Amino acid sequence: MAVHNYRSRAWCLRAFGYTAAGHSSQVMAMRGLRLAAGLPLATLAAHYAQRPMTSRAAGVPDGSVRVAVIQMLVESDKAKNLARCKGLLERAAEEGAQLVVLPEVWNSDYAVSAFEGNAEIIESGESTALLREFARKHGIWVVGGSIPERGEDGKIYNSSPVVDARGRLAAVARKVHLFDIDVPGKIRFFESETLSAGDAATVVDLPRDSPFGAGHKLGVAICYDARFAPLAITMRGKGATILAYPGAFNTVTGPPHYHLLARARALDAQSFVLFASPARNPNSSYQAYGHSIICDPWGTPIAQAKGHEEEILLADLDLARIPEVRASMRLWDQRRPDVYVAGTDPGVA
Repeated sequence: MAVHNYRSRAWCLRAFGYTAAGHSSQVMAMRGLRLAAGLPLATLAAHYAQRPMTSRAAGVPDGSVRVAVIQMLVESDKAKNLARCKGLLERAAEEGAQLVVLPEVWNSDYAVSAFEGNAEIIESGESTALLREFARKHGIWVVGGSIPERGEDGKIYNSSPVVDARGRLAAVARKVHLFDIDVPGKIRFFESETLSAGDAATVVDLPRDSPFGAGHKLGVAICYDARFAPLAITMRGKGATILAYPGAFNTVTGPPHYHLLARARALDAQSFVLFASPARNPNSSYQAYGHSIICDPWGTPIAQAKGHEEEILLADLDLARIPEVRASMRLWDQRRPDVYVAGTDPGVA
């Protein structure tokens, strides 16, 4: 009878890159160790020798977190979107992502006429179930882009389910500022014809034992919310160090504004900012801009999509940049709330 040595198996796992540092969580590493306990070393070695060496195995730099922004092509068929999303999430996991951000309304058409028909109850809907299963399987945090939500009050919201690395629903961020615009001759879109607005700035605690470490929180807002600096600053005030904005900007507003707003919100909040757009579907009535982007707290783009095609955007966020930037310009301490009078009308039409 063969004697299986646990310590030897742990060494074998490390030799083939299966470590807590190289994976998205300690949970995944422990699963590997449990697997190792029941396998002969030769079998285990053969298994990991055939395992593709991904950036996950190579590990993430100390003090950094690997994020994936998924610029997903969205179709009218909800079942196809769910299947497509699942495949893209798996690819992000293979690349070592520890936080994944999906685009706005990734599960169905982005259309006023389609929101109600595709709305789900977040806690029990199939879209959130997919995200929770993925997060639990891989030990990865997920900002679930946004989906049409049927609220407990019967209203329809544009909402982002945030799922933690154990597959638990950590928060639901409802779009605060509804996308109501009319650019003559170019685009008219009024979310308020179907949707209701959220009423809170959403900030999620990131546990000390997560890949983010101590002192970090995740702020989540949606698309048009990015145009309102006070919301970003409010999320900073609630402790956010990373801001995720799933957003379906279009080909009219996207080129002049999308990257500018990402950089501006990073500067306002002195935080990392992740903008996740859908890919452009030429058959859709709404033409998404694409060009997803990730910015550091200095407002510098550190990763950008190549264009409007489907793509997974990856970046390692050096979390030490946050206190470094905030110490160099103490914007939070230098604010003048005595000058900023909340709720006043400046009288400008």
